[in-house]
Amino acid sequence: MVSERKPYAPLGLISMHGCEGLAAQINKYLMQWDIGDGGDGHSVLVEHDCPRFATGEAKGLIHQTVRGYDLYILADMFNHGVTYKMFGMDVPMGPDNHYQDLKRVIAATNGKAKRINLIMPLLYEGRQDRRSARESLDCALMLQELVHMGVTNIITIDAHDARVQNAIPLSGFENIRPSYQMIKTLLRTNPDLVIDNDHMMVVSPDEGGMPRSIYYASVMGLDLGMCYKRRDYTHIVDGRNPILSHEFLGGDLDGRDVILVDDIIASGESILNVAENLKERGAGRIFIFVTFGQFTGGLEAYDRAHQAGLIHSVFTTNLIYQTSELLNRPWYHSVDMSKFLAYIVSTLNIDNSLSDLLDPSARIHTLLADHRRKMQ
Repeated sequence: MVSERKPYAPLGLISMHGCEGLAAQINKYLMQWDIGDGGDGHSVLVEHDCPRFATGEAKGLIHQTVRGYDLYILADMFNHGVTYKMFGMDVPMGPDNHYQDLKRVIAATNGKAKRINLIMPLLYEGRQDRRSARESLDCALMLQELVHMGVTNIITIDAHDARVQNAIPLSGFENIRPSYQMIKTLLRTNPDLVIDNDHMMVVSPDEGGMPRSIYYASVMGLDLGMCYKRRDYTHIVDGRNPILSHEFLGGDLDGRDVILVDDIIASGESILNVAENLKERGAGRIFIFVTFGQFTGGLEAYDRAHQAGLIHSVFTTNLIYQTSELLNRPWYHSVDMSKFLAYIVSTLNIDNSLSDLLDPSARIHTLLADHRRKMQ
């Protein structure tokens, strides 16, 4: 793979605050593959900083040359574990703070990089992607602003609604799903699973999540179900219309294990209500596949749900901040995406197609076939 590499330009990887661990893993793989400046196996991490003044103001600094580089910036817009000092107080960084730092770092390159690529697994304001009232379109504005600043390619994972890319129709936008890594981790942690229609079903917690659930059901050869959310559209609570009930649409659940698929766990209340509904209908073990686990409502509700037998396991990726408390929970499994991101960086750096990485169906079929052989 390395000997025939013809890089677009020397490779550089910038890790925004809060992404240092994931970036270090990506860098480790790239070094193992001898992908770096001249293919010498050296680190591709670019030294930079965003120092802040006591008032909370900040600036972006690049501590080495990036002239002519193919830059990849890794950013986690939702890492509340990063703090800064303002008027003597420790202030956690929110999405707006992370976004401003991202723009500062891009500005600090002074237009000297040959190409700037942004890896933003969870899009900033990704749920504010379409207009249903007189309201802002923050995600679309963000994409347009970054493109105007010189970003050529934007790589995201499991976008809430990938149609937001229509805001930048002439720029690179790749939406990649972690399906293969999710299924691989599920089979590794639960080697006794029987993957067929008699023993398992894929369920979407709402109509909006049907496309990703349809994909899982198709590549795994399983039946599909959906829970329809009945909402109270006369009130808004915490920025959304409250859910009145979940109605299940699908086949018989009696004794069948369920893979419950969604893109984001925010507070987690909704998906736990769905799990309770499925259990009342006779579902077996419930495995929750969610790309991004924010757990804004804390972990206690999931502890209680696990103890009560409502859920068996929760799988989320390591693409956003994970607390030590979450990583130590017996019901939680982290899905490592670092090697996959290293493949993406390596492939784009030589201007090769991402088609094989975007569609992992062949690899999933091989994975399932190996699992079934072991079960015989």
